[in-house]
Amino acid sequence: MASDLRIRDLNAEADEALEAARTMPNGQAKMEALKKAGRLRNAADAGGISFAKRGRPRK
Repeated sequence: MASDLRIRDLNAEADEALEAARTMPNGQAKMEALKKAGRLRNAADAGGISFAKRGRPRK
C-alpha cells in the first residue's frame, strides 16, 4: 500500500512538472523542466510491477 501511495505521489508530481513546463517559453529552463517530469514519470513506472527478463536462464 505504501508503494502505491508513493507511485501516485510521483505521478502527481510529474503531472505538475509537465504542466509547469508547458507554460514556459522555449529554452533551457523548459528543457530542464521536461527532463524533470520525465525522470519523475520513470521513477513512478519503475516502482510498479517488475517482470523477469526473457532469455537465457541464470547459471
